Amino acid sequence: MVDRQPKFFGWGFEGDGLTLDEEKMVLDNYAGRFGVDGFERIPIPTVDQIELHGSRVEVPAKLAQICSTKDHDRLTHTYGKSFPDYVRITDKDFTNAPDIVAYAKSEDDVDAVMDWATGANVAVIPFGGGSTVVGGIEPAVGNSFAGSLSLDLTGLDQILEIDKVSRAARMQGGIRCPDIEAGLRPHGLTMRHFPQSFDLATLGGMIATRSGGHYATVYTHIDDFVESTRMLTPAGAMESRRLPGSGAGPSPDRMAIGSEGSLGIITEAWVRLQDRPNQRRSAAINFDKFEDAVEAVRQLTQSGLFPTNVRLLDRMEAMLNGAGDGSHDVVVLGFESADHAVDAWMERGLAIARQLGGKYDEAASKAEDSNTSGAAGAWRNAFIKMPHFRDALISAAVISDTFETAITWDKFHSFHENVTAATEQVIEEVTGTKGIVTCRFTHAYPDGAAPYYTYQALGRHGALLEQWHEIKRRISDALIDNGGTITHHHAVGRDHMPWYERQRPDVFGLALQGAKDKLDPAGILNPGVIVPLR
Repeated sequence: MVDRQPKFFGWGFEGDGLTLDEEKMVLDNYAGRFGVDGFERIPIPTVDQIELHGSRVEVPAKLAQICSTKDHDRLTHTYGKSFPDYVRITDKDFTNAPDIVAYAKSEDDVDAVMDWATGANVAVIPFGGGSTVVGGIEPAVGNSFAGSLSLDLTGLDQILEIDKVSRAARMQGGIRCPDIEAGLRPHGLTMRHFPQSFDLATLGGMIATRSGGHYATVYTHIDDFVESTRMLTPAGAMESRRLPGSGAGPSPDRMAIGSEGSLGIITEAWVRLQDRPNQRRSAAINFDKFEDAVEAVRQLTQSGLFPTNVRLLDRMEAMLNGAGDGSHDVVVLGFESADHAVDAWMERGLAIARQLGGKYDEAASKAEDSNTSGAAGAWRNAFIKMPHFRDALISAAVISDTFETAITWDKFHSFHENVTAATEQVIEEVTGTKGIVTCRFTHAYPDGAAPYYTYQALGRHGALLEQWHEIKRRISDALIDNGGTITHHHAVGRDHMPWYERQRPDVFGLALQGAKDKLDPAGILNPGVIVPLR
């Protein structure tokens, strides 16, 4: 089991991150892009440098064995991994730190916490991997509660049962992805759901936030893997029947998936598994025109080939991540199977690309390890390192962030043009300098794509939070105004709530509020997420 401690500041676990040489390379590259000689850097504070307010509530005797009010525990359960989270850590602002951290080891612990918190008017914030980038775990719950408690669920970390015949497993909600894969490997099975937060992410957290994983088609969201769920609420347990499918009314699983801890706490789930793949092919295909690369992805997703990987990287995205020289847009195409050779699928996929002017290294496309070498391998390595870049950039006042959405194919080109223009405009207005905006596709569907945008801007120490908020607001408005979703796989949290309310039907909001009132009458579970703060 994973026993390393997540970082207080930055991505991953203690000991993870960039080397000094890698950090220098990142900062030098960005200095060149922004045309500056270097950056004024500020130090990242350590835990012992933070002055934390005292706990407002006392730990009850019946919870004393699982609770902590130590500064380190409270500080490391305040924020996730978003840009504004990092800024507030560097500013030593822990105004919303939880008063108590509870480490649940069983469902009895979860029930005991909810029972006490309901009577004591204490907000309960479920905590899994802590990798949220949308404010999903920050105890920003207003002034109507006596205090807040962060409920750490990583102690619920067991694979309880494996059904190899049906290829499914029952697991506890706090188990992390690496432990899932380690437990399934001896059985020749895999969950094969690899979000970028793989090392940190927990099963319950992925279900609660509708995680997006490795597959670019078919198995895109955690929804596709969930067979049944068990969720504890203040009103009682809600456990769905384990079935391969059902047409019996609205699905209780669908209520749990994406609920973000606002309706209950997911303590167990049955998830669908796969045999571990042993056949792989991958290729990086260059296109002279972005429009042709987009068309290639559309045709590939509508071909019935269902590639494991079909990522589009615009030329700037490809260049910045070592997958191109900036003269071509790149489509990374991959197939894998545990049952059969995938050569025929790859050859047909490449034929589609060739008809649209795509060019590729034929020898590399036939190599069994092509997904870890060449341009495809460079992209894969950069993808793994990406979250660590921001750790270095934040101290240099570089605003570096991402946003993702989804849009149908018929609207994509105008949508992309409008959203890119809005992002470039707000960056220049807010910072006074030109920013960098790139685009890639993380997932693709027969009826549309999930474009994922990255932007960097030269910010100003002391104003980073205000600058980020204005950029975020204007970008989010552009996404909704142009018909996209506020998020494809990063969840709602607190940061996206205003636009989630605009996106969903008003009467559906009323239905969610009704469900919240019945399942959590005191309103203690993750207040302000999914359902508006009272």
